[in-house]
Amino acid sequence: MAGRAEGGPERRSSFFASAVGTYATNLTVAALSLVNVLIVARALDADGRGEIAFLTTVAALTSQMAAFGIPQASSNFAGRKPELTPRLVTNAVVVSLLAGLGAIGVVAALVALVPDAGGDVSATLRWVALAAVPMLILQACLQAVVLVHYGFAAYNGAWLVTPILNVAANGILALTGQLTVGLALASWIGGQIIATLVLGVYVLRRLGGFGRPDARLARDAARFGAQAHAGRVLYASNYRVDQWIVGSLGSNAQLGVYSVAVAWTEALFFLPSALSAAQRGDVTRADREAASRHSSMVFRATVLLTVLAGAVMAAFAPFLAETVFGPEFSDATGQIRVLLLGSFGIAALKLLGSVLTAQGRPLRETSAVAVAFVVIIVLDVLLIPEHGGMGAAIASAAGYTAGGLAVAVLFIRTLGGRWTDLIPRGNELAPLWTRLRGPLRRLVRAG
Repeated sequence: MAGRAEGGPERRSSFFASAVGTYATNLTVAALSLVNVLIVARALDADGRGEIAFLTTVAALTSQMAAFGIPQASSNFAGRKPELTPRLVTNAVVVSLLAGLGAIGVVAALVALVPDAGGDVSATLRWVALAAVPMLILQACLQAVVLVHYGFAAYNGAWLVTPILNVAANGILALTGQLTVGLALASWIGGQIIATLVLGVYVLRRLGGFGRPDARLARDAARFGAQAHAGRVLYASNYRVDQWIVGSLGSNAQLGVYSVAVAWTEALFFLPSALSAAQRGDVTRADREAASRHSSMVFRATVLLTVLAGAVMAAFAPFLAETVFGPEFSDATGQIRVLLLGSFGIAALKLLGSVLTAQGRPLRETSAVAVAFVVIIVLDVLLIPEHGGMGAAIASAAGYTAGGLAVAVLFIRTLGGRWTDLIPRGNELAPLWTRLRGPLRRLVRAG
């Protein structure tokens, strides 16, 4: 088993097959997550949905802030020197525990100083959510290592665990009238634990297991991670901080409605996420010219597909909000349409930004993400008190657009491409469909 880590997994799918499989998984996750949101919203109303959104946001955002760029460092080091993988994952276990405990202490101090930061939720449930932080950090590290070794089956399987468990557990509890905020939080944490175990088993069986701790390697990873960390923190903040602010400055009901709009528009964000994951191993190992050429082609295809999917979602927004979730969530209609405007910026940040980090330029991705962060935070503070979820939607759309333009400029300057490389071409649709048709057929047969 140790030998496999040195050479990577012996079989590797094509990029298009990996992308189709990962995207199909993400769509399934999105569908299951929406079902779970619907179950919780119907059983606990907008207030209960808002509490769950707040608690999971606090845990996820805290883990991102505390990771210190170790997942990105582990990915780059394992991709370029696979023999380091066992020591990298052991170091990740140690860092996850120490950083997670430290982060819990920081959040506890923040809530003590600024009580509104703790939201209108039970203190006990907040502590339960925070207790998951070390495990969430470790999960991110294992995901990064598994992904760079082309372990798409384990990576996708881990993604599916949590929403499957959430839908099953919350559905049964809702039907029996037993669902509470605490039990919904417990099912979410339970799914995250199982997902982490799935990734850990893959590391043990396919990547040489866990090696000895390596202080020198940890220092090298920390240096790289420090450059990537700010970008990860800002990226996670861009994605989650608006919900935290809505929960702190607004009401649980406003957050519940806004979280529904976010849940729908996430379906578009999964495409660039899946493609970024599928290309990570390749662009980490490629030279600059090849990385630029490959990722530009992927970005153009993503924009074309996003335009089509976004138009459909905008047209059906009233049905998605009011008919599916009920009249109480009617305000989500406009929020969905506004959030869709930021989907192109999201695609650029996810696809082009990750290539910059994979090519050893994490600070450049961080700079672009920082642009989005500043715009989002400023507009959140200005708009949320008066406009609630709609203010958060406007802030997110404007921030992601600004960040997307920034990362495109840095991508071109760093990797030597041209602006025309990023502009979609209508004549690429037919060749794209030809290359995707085979993987899609195999996926349907497997289903």
